[in-house]
Amino acid sequence: MAAKMQFDLVSPERRLASMAVDAVQIPAADGDMTAMADHAPLITTLRPGVLRVDGAESGAETAYFITGGFADVAGPAITVLAEQAMPASEVTADVMDGFISQARAAHDKLRDGDAGQPGLDAAAKLVADLEMAKSQLVG
Repeated sequence: MAAKMQFDLVSPERRLASMAVDAVQIPAADGDMTAMADHAPLITTLRPGVLRVDGAESGAETAYFITGGFADVAGPAITVLAEQAMPASEVTADVMDGFISQARAAHDKLRDGDAGQPGLDAAAKLVADLEMAKSQLVG
């Protein structure tokens, strides 16, 4: 039996999860990663994406959409501090289209500005990350 670790997911609006789990798949800024019990300690920034939790009390995989934030992995515990988060079951195409529309508007504003505008690549990546999350959550 795999060792359990404590998982907590909080956003400014609410605590979404606090449970013992086997593993957490994290959309880290530098690539997806899976944290398990006894993982090396680390703090990483998060990109928009789907955070998946395996081995919760219900036995089923639980998924959440997050817009970014930080994950603190410390051996027997992982805490995710999300900018915005919601259970995947609450995500609709309209919700995702709203996030994508805001990101595209910010990207277009930067693109139409002076050449070499800082943040243009990051804005384009944000749009791409949100589109990928939408395809994973609502097709």
